[in-house]
Amino acid sequence: MMHVELTDGRIISVPLIWFPALHEASAAGRAKYEISGGGLSLHWPDLDEDLSVAGLMAGADWRSA
Repeated sequence: MMHVELTDGRIISVPLIWFPALHEASAAGRAKYEISGGGLSLHWPDLDEDLSVAGLMAGADWRSA
């Protein structure tokens, strides 16, 4: 599971299986991320993965990816 804590105190939890690049990465690879877009997205430069907070909140369907 990936847990994202928002500035208002809410925590979004999503299964890593929804995001194959993150699921297959090492823990060290997942730990190296940047908050971008003025706090609206997450970016893993070494994994070439970007996720929006809005998408996480909407509950992306991993099967459609």
